[in-house]
Amino acid sequence: MGLSIEAVSKRFGNVSAVDNLSLETGDDEFVVLLGPSGCGKSTLLRTIAGLETPDSGRILLGGTEITSLEPRDRDIAMVFQSYALYPHMSVAENIAYPLRLRKWTRADSEAEVLKVARKLGMDSLLDRRPRELSGGQRQRVALARAIVRRPRAFLMDEPLSNLDARLRVGMRAELKHLQHELATVTVYVTHDQAEAMTLAHRIAVMHNGRLQQYDTPSNIYHRPATVFVAGFVGSPAMNLLEGEVAGGVFRHAALQLPASVPGGSVTLGFRPEDIELAPQSTDGFHPARVYVTEDLGDTSYIVLDAGGARIVARGTGEIDQPVWFRPRCNRLHLFDTKTGVTVNVAG
Repeated sequence: MGLSIEAVSKRFGNVSAVDNLSLETGDDEFVVLLGPSGCGKSTLLRTIAGLETPDSGRILLGGTEITSLEPRDRDIAMVFQSYALYPHMSVAENIAYPLRLRKWTRADSEAEVLKVARKLGMDSLLDRRPRELSGGQRQRVALARAIVRRPRAFLMDEPLSNLDARLRVGMRAELKHLQHELATVTVYVTHDQAEAMTLAHRIAVMHNGRLQQYDTPSNIYHRPATVFVAGFVGSPAMNLLEGEVAGGVFRHAALQLPASVPGGSVTLGFRPEDIELAPQSTDGFHPARVYVTEDLGDTSYIVLDAGGARIVARGTGEIDQPVWFRPRCNRLHLFDTKTGVTVNVAG
């Protein structure tokens, strides 16, 4: 049994940081809390850790309720963004600190520290002080200090955000492999969707304290449950056009498409890679003009001006060049404009 969060809410004055949120994990699952700054993901993580007390709801770990337990009694290890290493201690002493608190013998502690250090490829650094380490090495020490406790759950609060882009990619791979080896439930907070998509078994997308969708990375991307998820996940983001459906047709200044949903205000969504382009007027295609081009090296995108709307498509072109486009009909998403909830997903 993993972690269960049941109808948890947390308020700070008039602000609802976490609003009646529920989710469950498997006992060896890597779950990522994803969302923009201020969405409540770190508050939820701190509530799981016992650093915040929920106003309502309960939290269970391995089937045991931990809602009212002190942080030290929850058998949870937390890795912070700031590493939180003791500067006057060596790497070995930093890693061994949790074992010292548990009254391990010196011999057992040294053996365990060496075992974990080797797993993370840092056994040659055990005599150094934190100031002598790079950012990536410090993060490994923080991870080792958490691992050595053998907790029932790991909590990680944006642990890679202080690293440069190249180190983040390398550490993501190490984290994913490590979690697979340890087979321990891990809850990881980030606003970086690339981290979420590459690390998670499941992603919990949050917005304004509420859970928008809890699903696999593939379903989050290809079958967004709300217009917020559709617009937040993906780089470039999904194209979203607010229009009206009447007589089975979605109408917008940029295009008109068949829509088998009830009439009313609807938001149409489609990914940049799900747009076909043509250099000349073609049946079923809609006219536009290239507004700007973006060459990313391995791929290129163009921003189209279509009926006053900006639409991003994968492809090439020249600024002000006319172009015709057509979203693939089996890759369209429709959301109720008022509620933001999906009303139809094709494909």
